[in-house]
Amino acid sequence: MYSESFRSLTYLTPKYLGKMSFKIARQSFKKFSTACKKVSQVCVVGAGPAGFYAAMQLTKKLGNINIDIIEKLPVPFGLIRYGVAPDHPEVKNVINQFTKVAQQPNVNFYGNIALGKDITLSQLRQHYDAVLLTYGAEEDKLLGIENEDAKNIVAARKFVGWYNGLPDARDFEVDLGGNTAAVLGQGNVALDVARIILSPIDELRKTDIPEHVLSVLAKSKIKELYLVGRRGPLQVAFTIKELREQLKIPFCQTVWRKNDFDGVSEVASALARPRKRLTELMLKSLNEHSEDSKSEKYFKPIFHRSPDKFIVDSKNNLMGVQLTCNQMAGSLDKDPKYLPTDEKEIINCSLAIRSIGYKSVNVDKDLIIGDNGAVPNDKGRILDPSNDLAKLYVAGWLGTGPVGVILHTMGNAFQVAKAIQEDLETGQSTENKGGFAEVRKAICENLKIVDWKGWENIDKYEIEMGKKLGKPREKICCVSEMLEKAL
Repeated sequence: MYSESFRSLTYLTPKYLGKMSFKIARQSFKKFSTACKKVSQVCVVGAGPAGFYAAMQLTKKLGNINIDIIEKLPVPFGLIRYGVAPDHPEVKNVINQFTKVAQQPNVNFYGNIALGKDITLSQLRQHYDAVLLTYGAEEDKLLGIENEDAKNIVAARKFVGWYNGLPDARDFEVDLGGNTAAVLGQGNVALDVARIILSPIDELRKTDIPEHVLSVLAKSKIKELYLVGRRGPLQVAFTIKELREQLKIPFCQTVWRKNDFDGVSEVASALARPRKRLTELMLKSLNEHSEDSKSEKYFKPIFHRSPDKFIVDSKNNLMGVQLTCNQMAGSLDKDPKYLPTDEKEIINCSLAIRSIGYKSVNVDKDLIIGDNGAVPNDKGRILDPSNDLAKLYVAGWLGTGPVGVILHTMGNAFQVAKAIQEDLETGQSTENKGGFAEVRKAICENLKIVDWKGWENIDKYEIEMGKKLGKPREKICCVSEMLEKAL
């Protein structure tokens, strides 16, 4: 067919096209021949940043492609909506890019469909040329220490989901009635949690924190918060931006332990630039420390400490955290080890928030999660012997583990999209897969599926409700209410 069409086109060019250049004619043929090619059907499971970045790249690089993004919630954007701190609205601007991707004619969003529950991985692979899994890391890691099941020991993941309006965390309960809290971990999430707890409620009311969460935070009695790390100041995982914001919280004083910084100033100048700037900011804050009579709350980072056990009363209520004091082994500027000693320290507190990382959940029997909490893969390709089914890929935290920031996720998603592109371009199959039209037949008829128009209905309603309250939006935190507004 292609050769006959080309002969017709070359015949028409000199006789009928007049002054039209052969270049234009060739472009016309290119469009014609492209339209005749097989359309590759790609399914992306998970509508977070990894899924959208991969879809963005694939639509740029491949013309004949249809992408269906399947999400278990009725709303898109995953970690951007439910993981980014409410007082970081600038980070959420990437949603504008994702919206443009979703509005392309060859990209479709289907919300309220859960992999492993409403549809199986095997069923998806029957009707697509490629299936990309990007549903993230939805479970927190445990410390594995004594009394970890005590009351008011909570996961940072759950706490973050709660103040961001995640439906699964809607009924989450936390007691903020005590004087002291301890956040175990020193990454960006740990600082986000600390900042939300210590920030003035009037500042938080300007964000999209749901009203029922604000009412709990407004009653908080916490005046003192410890940020506990097992290593030293040179190994903190939070960024300079996060620390700057923490140091600027109104009526909150940061209190460092001077002996935690022994020898740090001597090696700071030789550090790589990002680490150097972060270390210099900590040293500056340490040297500027002074008692401020206006301080209402205190932020207390401490280093060289590992949680050993939780101290509880007879009713299993948290009373404190026992810490093992660690000693540095090796040189301070050459990635030293921190080894436990026999020395102990106790922080008396009524709330402990565990912020030591996430791991992915296995939602389908055909999927394997490795010991590192991620799906084993080779540059995004999941090795699988089922040659008669669509190839499997993984991107984002499900494939890398919960590491890096959104920029890291973008780089990984682009890399995996390139692998998918290469495989689709070199694939030998000419069979047209049915895509979501066939998948829909396998889904329960009563399941309410939310398309992009449905999300726009939810989005419009949330923004309208937010305006009435003087905030960016008031999130719907109940799936059934989301479905009502969408459909």
